[in-house]
Amino acid sequence: MILKNKKILIMGIRNKWSIAFGIAKSAYENGAELLFTYMGEENKEKIEELISEFKGAKAYVCDDASNDEIVKNVFENIKNENGKIDGIVHAIAHANTEDLHNDFVYTSKEGYLHAVDVSAYSFVLISRVAKEIDFLNENASLVTLTYYGSTKVIEGYNIMGVAKSALESSTRYLAKNLGKDKIRVNAISAGPIKTLSAKGIKDFSSILNVIEEKAPLHQNVTAKQVGDVATFLLSNMSEAITGQIIYADNGYNIMGV
Repeated sequence: MILKNKKILIMGIRNKWSIAFGIAKSAYENGAELLFTYMGEENKEKIEELISEFKGAKAYVCDDASNDEIVKNVFENIKNENGKIDGIVHAIAHANTEDLHNDFVYTSKEGYLHAVDVSAYSFVLISRVAKEIDFLNENASLVTLTYYGSTKVIEGYNIMGVAKSALESSTRYLAKNLGKDKIRVNAISAGPIKTLSAKGIKDFSSILNVIEEKAPLHQNVTAKQVGDVATFLLSNMSEAITGQIIYADNGYNIMGV
């Protein structure tokens, strides 16, 4: 129960196949009190049903995690109802479909800015607002999600690879800035998982096959396994770790061919 008595906010939960849900499951099993944000008031019933297995969990609408005013209002509301928290999981990313399906060279300016704004800047904004409104307890931990396509060319990942590169660099700079406040900032580079977002990548199933063949452990990672890594990073057991990109991909990233 390494998260006992800790309040963890998970931002971006969508369904039971998402990495965010895997993180929630692991954190809850390790004693965490869970809070969630999601997009769209019309999704309220669906999200409440989704998180019903997490006793005492609460969910709040956050329609744009890259909008200063919206994030501040949501965080202040959560703080007023629940007090300070001990960790935030940033599981938010988006790119336009055409920017994933077309060659990267044809990425529009609007598509480029959108992907980086939603997928990377939102983490910076979340971190800043949390600091400004004194939302985080001492020794709090911030965790975001990235992917191998940030450093290597993955067919069909395109602008998301650029956005994840920005996210990883942001993680390091945030770790430097927030370290003086005893706040840790890390990213998990998860192996490919069959999530709703993954459906936007062309030939995604072929990527899974390559992982099974090439990764040292010859298997694909699960959302629950990534969740266990997040639980460790959210816990006091990782109090000497910050500014890191932690790979949870069964070792695939170490392979040269």
